[in-house]
Amino acid sequence: MSDTDDRSGRDGDQSGGGWSAEGLGYLQKRVDKPRVYVVHPDIRSDTAELLERSPEAKLEEAKGLAEAIDIELMGGEIIPVRKRRAATLIGEGKIEDLKAISENQEIDVFVFDAELTPVQQRNLERELKAKVIDRTALILEIFGNRASTREGELQVELAHLTYQKSRLVRSWTHLERQRGGAGFMGGPGETQIEADRRIISDKITRLKRALKDVAKTRTLHRARRQKAPYPIVALVGYTNAGKSTLFNRLTRAEVLAEDMLFATLDPTMRAVEMPSGRKIILSDTVGFISNLPTMLVAAFRATLEEVCEADLIVHVRDASHEDSDIQAADVTEVLKELGIDLDAFDTGVPVIEALNKGDLLSTEEMEARIREGVRHPDRVAISALTGEGTDTLIARIDTLLGTADYKLTKLIPYSDGKARAWLKANAKIISENAEEEGFRIEFQVDPVAWDRFSKNHPLPD
Repeated sequence: MSDTDDRSGRDGDQSGGGWSAEGLGYLQKRVDKPRVYVVHPDIRSDTAELLERSPEAKLEEAKGLAEAIDIELMGGEIIPVRKRRAATLIGEGKIEDLKAISENQEIDVFVFDAELTPVQQRNLERELKAKVIDRTALILEIFGNRASTREGELQVELAHLTYQKSRLVRSWTHLERQRGGAGFMGGPGETQIEADRRIISDKITRLKRALKDVAKTRTLHRARRQKAPYPIVALVGYTNAGKSTLFNRLTRAEVLAEDMLFATLDPTMRAVEMPSGRKIILSDTVGFISNLPTMLVAAFRATLEEVCEADLIVHVRDASHEDSDIQAADVTEVLKELGIDLDAFDTGVPVIEALNKGDLLSTEEMEARIREGVRHPDRVAISALTGEGTDTLIARIDTLLGTADYKLTKLIPYSDGKARAWLKANAKIISENAEEEGFRIEFQVDPVAWDRFSKNHPLPD
């Protein structure tokens, strides 16, 4: 479908899956705002999970995802599904209802908050005479629209193409062309399918090669950054939990922070000075979401390497959200896929839960959260928007990092002004006495900072 042809694809002539052979998302290619309707198929299961969102909450999240890109949201609904239909997922009666909505509201795109097979997607597009994309395709659209770094763009494009390649055979109606020749060599679409598959495979190979080059550059940057004697504190959490707002509050930065799912994708890092004088590097990472497409886990792994190497993790939670516990479980699950287990007690990485958005709670609820934080030092009630509780959070971070501090006594020769100046700037001086050969200084210092300094500047005891 071209940029200017906004509805010609409704006659069933468009390709299924929403992707071109260039690997670009359908919604990104449009100039006008597509009219979108969101459908959440409420698929009944025999085994109910302990932590399960309501269908209404799932629909609202799906609508929020759709609104995270430049579309005109026309509405949405929940469709109960007692039995999956292999051809269309939902029943004929509901398809007729959606047809009427499509015609009356001139819907361009139906977003199904579920994973559709290529066959289901193709059949739904033919029945509804509109573009149909599933949850995975929608999240890919958002990531493609938001990625700003070279690596982020490459990772998202790779995920686009991987998704696209898996849907070539039966989804793309434009590939159903008669091949030249006779006998068993003939048949609809074979030449075009193979040609497009070859194009995509070549692009995937080039992207993987380019990503290797970017990874080398990132490794060099990390090695350079590790020379800075500061521990890393990483913010993680469900999308829209308020991580970027908290990051801006603590660092006085201006990272995009909006009431929108996936407002920021690329990690940002800033230096922050703690009350004790300790300096840390605070890292703001991409927000997580439930049912994250598997092809994007690799992209998360690349952008979240700072979390894997963090000295402390702050798990930012939206305390005002009714599904806060479920969101926290989703974050924990995604981190486990990345090799980080927040529930493990032997990881050696301390975790603080920042119960955010206290400004949306009643006074009684906020006070209850504060009392909970007193009983559980690993939890702090805050409002990143107003700043309430952030001083307590900073103090907790400082204290936790301080529990690992070295307590040392060193003799600093009078001639070694560099070492004494470094200690004054980076350590907490407990006592300092002038002796015949120099200053004997007792101090408390961050182990990360000390190990990096003393490696290149050894001192006598």
